[in-house]
Amino acid sequence: MTVIAGTWRRLTPTGRIVVPLLALLILLGLLGFAGLVTGIIPGLVDLVLGLAAANIGIVRFLIAATAVLLISIPIAFVNIYAEMKVIAFMNSRIGPNRVGPWGTLQSVVHGFKVLAKEDFTPTGVDRAAFTIAPIVVFTAVVLSFLVVPFAPGLFGVDLNVGLLYFFAVGGLSVVGMLMAGWASFNKYSLLGGLRSAAQIVSYEIPLTLSVVGLVMLAGTLSLNSIVEAQAGHFWNWYVFAQPLGFVIFFIAAAAEANRTPFDLTVADQELVGGFTTEYSGMRFGFFYFAEYVTLFVISALTAVLFLGGWHAPIDIHALAAFVGLTVPTVAIDPGSLGVGLLLLITLGPVVGTVVLAVPVALWRTDWSIWRALLAGFILFNVVAGALVSLFAYAAFEVVAGVFWLAAKTFTLVFVFVWMRGTLPRVRVDQLMAFAWKWLLPASLLNIFVTAAAIVVLR
Repeated sequence: MTVIAGTWRRLTPTGRIVVPLLALLILLGLLGFAGLVTGIIPGLVDLVLGLAAANIGIVRFLIAATAVLLISIPIAFVNIYAEMKVIAFMNSRIGPNRVGPWGTLQSVVHGFKVLAKEDFTPTGVDRAAFTIAPIVVFTAVVLSFLVVPFAPGLFGVDLNVGLLYFFAVGGLSVVGMLMAGWASFNKYSLLGGLRSAAQIVSYEIPLTLSVVGLVMLAGTLSLNSIVEAQAGHFWNWYVFAQPLGFVIFFIAAAAEANRTPFDLTVADQELVGGFTTEYSGMRFGFFYFAEYVTLFVISALTAVLFLGGWHAPIDIHALAAFVGLTVPTVAIDPGSLGVGLLLLITLGPVVGTVVLAVPVALWRTDWSIWRALLAGFILFNVVAGALVSLFAYAAFEVVAGVFWLAAKTFTLVFVFVWMRGTLPRVRVDQLMAFAWKWLLPASLLNIFVTAAAIVVLR
């Protein structure tokens, strides 16, 4: 044991990471060899499959939760880059253009920079609450992801009270913000936490009431059923049946997400950094990523409730049937192609690269043949990617649904970024007065008008 301890102390930091990994790989290799020899692995596989089949609900939830966690951070990176680039264009600047093509990796570098910073805990803080607060905020955002339907059959869980679940789980973020502000032992942090509590509690009421009219029309709280009720053409979307509800929901959602002009909880000019003032490193990163994931989730929910969700603006099949035409359904079995599919995969890139390199070489006579071939290869990948995307859109309903929901969601993300680059921040008294004096009466009026319309028309 003394020899092992002495050897461990002499290892470099990199060696202390590599040596345990090598030992683990060797152990796994020995276990795998033993399993193959004795036949344990087939038995374990059968046992695992049997347990998974018997607990399919738990397995599905674990897969959905893992998928949501994996896509939340890339979504945050995309939103951060989009905000930097769009605001730069609005200010007649270039924006990020150094790291990656057109600066696309700048937000990734920012994220890794935040995670590489020292995770410092100031003196005097409540360590337990100070540590847990960022996790509470980020967990609330990620859990609200589970009920958002991205396409037919593509969702974490379809609850019959999915909308109620979204509001309940999303409201937990205020608990984390208030914990962060109180536990930081800083007056600016405390003010930011109190502002977040007052702001989110105030705007939670009109946000919830704004969708009551929509629920009355749809007759359900399931987000999947609400999207299915908007099937057909774009005039079936609830934004046209509930225009006042849409406006109230959009404004209240901006306040819920702490977006401009309602970003008073982290107002830099007044509160330094609000409830995040004392945070650094990974714990600050949780707050940072949660803000931009919330931006995406709120935009996706708006698209689901009011803009038809995964449905296209025009139903091509219904339109074709109305004029007496039939749109053929793309259905190709790759296995039926046999050798042809193999030749297409192997020879297609080579032939396509050469064919597209010829016009490049004729156009740029000063380029070498290798440079022209590289340009042809890039062009081939662009063309092939576009054709594969079109085929997937036509052949798979899930792909088409994801495309339309993503298009609507990122359009709303652009609107939120546009607001940040355009509108000034409101005062605290204006923020609260607007919620209680304008949005709350307007949301109640929307409910009464919708109920009256349902009684008269139905």
